[in-house]
Amino acid sequence: MAGGTAQPGAELLDFAQFRESSARRLVYGYGRRSLRELRAREFGRLAGTVYLDHAGATLFPESQLTNFTKDLTENVYGNPHSQNISSKLTHDTVEQVRYRILAHFHTSPEDYSVIFTAGSTAALKLVAEAFPWVSPGPESSGSRFCYLTDSHTSVVGMRKVTMAMNVTCIPVRPEDVWLAEKQGTAASDPDCQLPHLFCYPAQSNFSGTRYPLSWIGELKSGQMCPVSVPGKWFVLLDAASHVSTSPLDLSVHQADFVPLSFYKIFGFPTGLGALLVNNRVAPLLRKTYFGGGTAAAYLAGEDFYVPRQSMVERFEDGTISFLDIIALKHGFDALERLTGGMENIKQHTFTLAQYTYTALSALRYPNGAPVARIYSDTEFSSPEVQGPIINFNVLDDNGNIIGYSEVDKMASLYNIHVRTGCFCNTGACQRHLGISNEMVKKHHQAGHVCGDNVDLIDGQPTGSVRISFGYMSTLEDAQAFLRFIIATRLCPSDGQHLLQATPGEPAALLAESEAENAVPATVDRRSPSPQEDASSDSGIWNDLPIAVDAGGLHPPLLEVTRTQQTPSEKAAGVPDGGLGPHVVTNLYLYPIKSCAAFEVTRWPLGKQGLLYDRSWMVVNHNGICLSQKQEPRLCLIQPFIDLQQGIMVVKAKGMEPIEVPLEENNKQAQICQSKVCADRVNTYDCGEEISSWLSKLLGRPCHLIKQSSNFQRNARKKHGKDPSPGTTATLSLVNEAQYLLINRSSVLELHQQLNTSDENGKVESFPMKDLISRFRANIVTNGTRAFEEEKWDEISIGSLRFQP
Repeated sequence: MAGGTAQPGAELLDFAQFRESSARRLVYGYGRRSLRELRAREFGRLAGTVYLDHAGATLFPESQLTNFTKDLTENVYGNPHSQNISSKLTHDTVEQVRYRILAHFHTSPEDYSVIFTAGSTAALKLVAEAFPWVSPGPESSGSRFCYLTDSHTSVVGMRKVTMAMNVTCIPVRPEDVWLAEKQGTAASDPDCQLPHLFCYPAQSNFSGTRYPLSWIGELKSGQMCPVSVPGKWFVLLDAASHVSTSPLDLSVHQADFVPLSFYKIFGFPTGLGALLVNNRVAPLLRKTYFGGGTAAAYLAGEDFYVPRQSMVERFEDGTISFLDIIALKHGFDALERLTGGMENIKQHTFTLAQYTYTALSALRYPNGAPVARIYSDTEFSSPEVQGPIINFNVLDDNGNIIGYSEVDKMASLYNIHVRTGCFCNTGACQRHLGISNEMVKKHHQAGHVCGDNVDLIDGQPTGSVRISFGYMSTLEDAQAFLRFIIATRLCPSDGQHLLQATPGEPAALLAESEAENAVPATVDRRSPSPQEDASSDSGIWNDLPIAVDAGGLHPPLLEVTRTQQTPSEKAAGVPDGGLGPHVVTNLYLYPIKSCAAFEVTRWPLGKQGLLYDRSWMVVNHNGICLSQKQEPRLCLIQPFIDLQQGIMVVKAKGMEPIEVPLEENNKQAQICQSKVCADRVNTYDCGEEISSWLSKLLGRPCHLIKQSSNFQRNARKKHGKDPSPGTTATLSLVNEAQYLLINRSSVLELHQQLNTSDENGKVESFPMKDLISRFRANIVTNGTRAFEEEKWDEISIGSLRFQP
């Protein structure tokens, strides 16, 4: 195990022993169907990746996409609103898919209708707008809209529609419904037909708790009421999370409304869902808007409109996404062929979840403190009460929560994909994490919004970490996750926890000159300044001229002059500012974003920082910027710039060097748009020659693009303050700052914390020079105390002045 032998209590739970000790029969895999072969054949793209966000979106098998594409290339599908042959084919195929959906949920067109929507959210909105709400008046107290607090944002959002109709909204806690179920609370007037709606999830997308489907019949029959009011209760069962890994039998549990999203089940297509409506409720629904295909007749110049007779035709406004609907047919085929059905998926995914829950619960620090706090309403006793979701926070050995953002970033280093935050379920998040309403408001005032990385405020968590399993998940996925937790929390390192690089990541291509370079620097002090989010390893090109002649370029120059230092100073920097003046020891620029560094001793400054620093970037076939997080081999790409010839030479081991002009040819430049840190930037493609070179090296189609010379990107304002007039910095393709500076003493302190020891003596986890390179700074300084730079207000290097 990386970083040393794990502490007692950190052993990986043996899966065979776990199954033998279980009180119930645990199923892993799909009988004679080999799970390993399934993964290799259908999900080869997962090689080296541990995907544990199936509750967010599961993954489609290759055969589904292959068969769907083949279907489209062999048939002509026209608009189903037309009357020609291709239109008839589309209409008949879509209707067949409706039958297939109903059969999947063990019901038929006699009992339910399928209304296609853009997803479960659109289905929920449709119910909110069409439900026969009764506003309060002299003779009626009005309808009630009740929802379980452990509900998705899209359910809670329905209250904005109902509130506009003056309908009372009542959030109900899970414990209150369980209590009502035990007490059998019923309305005082069972003959009252005043319509009320109760919404609850079949499975919590936060914790994986599966709420009783028996509530449906108890609510509809009047045996149980979420609130004691006279009237008739209708039930909306939010099935989006539940049906991704479990069967749902609507012949037994006849909810009135069932919204769902198909990508949760199949992975593809996205943006397509359905609302299953009990036909007994259909006549009560009210529709106001009408769109293409929903009208039997209407007049443009008079208020005359007759809806179509079929409920489905009345509610599917416009042309449905008929090609995506046809893709569902191939999704059902693939799921049945690969797994044998949803019951098998339910058993398989629960086994993985129960194993992981048991193992994670057992992990302890040497002092006996738990490694994780798991948020659950069950003991993972059976798949009837618990889905394949585990929600937790990682703790330190004092019981303090480690922010979910830190856990997420560490998981990314291991190529483990998890989900963090509150998962669009604030109610469950509050309940499990103990976050009050006042705290939510306070967190928002502090700048925290849903989906960001602000994980701790005043030491209190704003969210958690969630892992979830899908039908193609394996024991290896679960054990890779558990090994990650053990490696990062329980491996001894002189009281410090180890960091570990991405498995298989190329080693840094690093070296230092025989003598370091230094130029005096002076600083003023103030508050901390933000820095660019650094990538991981980089290479430093060393076979360079000592200085670069900047003739013909505009001054000023940033320059380093040679001074001699002792070997210990070279290796570790100057601790506590005890030796010499403040000096600049190294200058680096990174011509291609996320690629190796180019070290210089003298370099001109441009309007956007060091001339040509991060002026280029490598993008994939969709124009998305690649970083070392997605493509570690970027560190193998070594650029250096010849200002006299006006070229950048790009090298990599095993490849012939290639030249790229420093400036675009305006007549041939192919202008395109890309994105850097939420900013749109105008760029141009550097041509097919360098594109082919990079694609061959990285093994994927990609391009080299450069920011257009006539495009200006301004730095964002900091700390909520507008910049002074005329002081707004313009940026290249950097994240947020023109220059990045690092203090050797600060790195030295980090370096000492990362040192490990064994029985043979002291061992460095990272050489000092490697650690410095990981911060990818332009300017490396020395002669100051550790972290003193956080208080600097200004730094002067020669005649140049820099501000944070």
